[in-house]
Amino acid sequence: MIDPLILAVILAVLWQQSVNWFSIKPYLLPPLSQVLESLWTNRVALLSESWVTIKEVLAGFVLAVVGGVLLGLLIYAIPLAKRALYPLVVVFQGLPKIALAPLMVIWFGYGDTSKVLMAFLFAFFPVTVATLGGLAGTPAHLIEHFRAIGAPPGMTFRKLLVPAAMPSIMDGCRAAMPLAVIGAIVGEFVGSEHGLGHLILEANANARTDYLFAALIVISVVAGTLYAVVELAAKRVWWRGL
Repeated sequence: MIDPLILAVILAVLWQQSVNWFSIKPYLLPPLSQVLESLWTNRVALLSESWVTIKEVLAGFVLAVVGGVLLGLLIYAIPLAKRALYPLVVVFQGLPKIALAPLMVIWFGYGDTSKVLMAFLFAFFPVTVATLGGLAGTPAHLIEHFRAIGAPPGMTFRKLLVPAAMPSIMDGCRAAMPLAVIGAIVGEFVGSEHGLGHLILEANANARTDYLFAALIVISVVAGTLYAVVELAAKRVWWRGL
């Protein structure tokens, strides 16, 4: 198996050399060296806009995790809620989220709120489904054991259902984090005054392809870092048995 770092170096060399080999115009595909130069030259703006996007992503992600877990618990615990709400959740998931972005801007303006809601909408469904799957996957014999010893519902919930569902919930969080990044960027594309998505639109309008690629690299680093944080949190939760 090729080490990811080695693969990254190989791809970087191929990128740099292929531009020269095939005489590709810089406005179509700038060489990696030019992109890195733009990354360094515009580091202040990129860092500033990254912080805006990160705040939007984190806010939307937290809302998605809290809302998704609560809704999953509600649907699992109340049969009426499962019959009434779960079909609506599935239908809503089928809607193209990007089509909702203009509506979020109309309702909530060009500020952070519409971007946070887009991140929330993209990340919400995976957490809800993962929570339901984790709760439904609780071993039946353990549930019967808790009933046999007369454990109250609150104890069954805290000592059995939550620990059993936690690995699935964390899997949902892993899936939700990259989607939250996508949601925030989509929201910035549709209407914003700040953020990495807005920066990409500006770079594209000014035909600054090197700057555009620099922004894409930053987005990749942001998404990878946030995912790594979620992964670390998942391992800590698993290790502590919560």
